[in-house]
Amino acid sequence: MSLRLTKHEKAGFYIRKGTTILIDQYERTIDYLRISITDLCNLRCIYCMPEEGVEKLCHSDIMSYEEIIEIARAATELGVSKIRITGGEPLVRKDVVSLVHRLAELPGVRDLSMTTNAVRLAPMAEELKKAGLKRVNISLDTLDEKKFHYITRNGTLQEVFQGIQAAADCGMQMKLNTVLVGGFNIEEIPVLARLTREYPLELRFIELMPIGHTVPFGKEAYVSGDIVLQYLPDLKPVSQKGGVARLYQLPGAKGRVGLISPLSNHFCQDCNRIRLTADGHLKPCLHSEEEIPVRGLKGEELKETLRRAMYEKPARHGKLSYDSRSKSARNMNAIGG
Repeated sequence: MSLRLTKHEKAGFYIRKGTTILIDQYERTIDYLRISITDLCNLRCIYCMPEEGVEKLCHSDIMSYEEIIEIARAATELGVSKIRITGGEPLVRKDVVSLVHRLAELPGVRDLSMTTNAVRLAPMAEELKKAGLKRVNISLDTLDEKKFHYITRNGTLQEVFQGIQAAADCGMQMKLNTVLVGGFNIEEIPVLARLTREYPLELRFIELMPIGHTVPFGKEAYVSGDIVLQYLPDLKPVSQKGGVARLYQLPGAKGRVGLISPLSNHFCQDCNRIRLTADGHLKPCLHSEEEIPVRGLKGEELKETLRRAMYEKPARHGKLSYDSRSKSARNMNAIGG
């Protein structure tokens, strides 16, 4: 190992320049925690949720903010420095700004972001930025109003763009996430990419994953992320450090284009994250059925459970394709982006 590390007495722990880091059994540094704070959403995207929505969990089944903070604090003490708040849709949960503020104050958190559909973002963007949110990842699968209504079953593009503009106005960093769906939005790739000319954001095209409510899609919906390169031949590769997206840029653009390819070109060897569900279970891998309950644990028992989950993170997910679906026991609304 090339890093100058001091081995801790427990497997996976190392000290680098006085800071604890955790390296799993496959020598990946695990420093990223995604926290789902609700499985509810104000949209009904057809690849994520059924049209009737999901059965609402009892209030007592969802972790309180105090429980979330306790788990996040333990994770940061083990070396986690990057946290993303997810849902469902996190902005539907009451007092989410207060949670952002408390997470931002945790020692060691250098990057705090949120995944949102942006429908409720406009009136909250400035307050979230002041609370310590550095970036929003916004779902945007189409720029056509009718197609937007079809795929979300609710909401309007106007609300989403009001959220994007509000985030830009207050200086918040942005990433836009577009799920590639064959027969639906492929022809929009050039139009969507033009947003990177207007805004200094990262537009990420993501392959549709065979998980949960992607069942209604046929085989033709699963297209390789490389199709973006066919529609945008002017894209030039951009040098990068870390991250799961392959980055490119259009000539003269303010922003960048990213390709995320979990099916055609999986990035498991560089995966640095674990996920926490809204009801208090750790998912070391998005597409694994393994879940580790951590709700109710405290102190060293909590830290040891987190450490073991991170250290024993699987080498990769199983093969994903139209014919080989994810083994995850949850739909995406109950895991988060």
